[in-house]
Amino acid sequence: MLPNSDTPLYSHPLPALEQWLQTSGFEQSDADPCLWTLKRPQWTAELLLQSDGLVISWIADGGSTQRGFSYGLTRADLESAILAGP
Repeated sequence: MLPNSDTPLYSHPLPALEQWLQTSGFEQSDADPCLWTLKRPQWTAELLLQSDGLVISWIADGGSTQRGFSYGLTRADLESAILAGP
């Protein structure tokens, strides 16, 4: 069960984070279980779960943009940031 979307990510158990990513359309990498990919018509986002935060890279039109985020961010805020795209 997912905590409230206004809950900081550090309060989400890993299975809850994985459930949220899956239901949001992300696919987990077979080669690296910490790497998740979301494909949209205009861009692709790669989300890398790290011990001290997460990194999102958006790939579009041959270029890429990368941002780091703290686990102190709420799930709702992170989702907004991801879906805003590059």
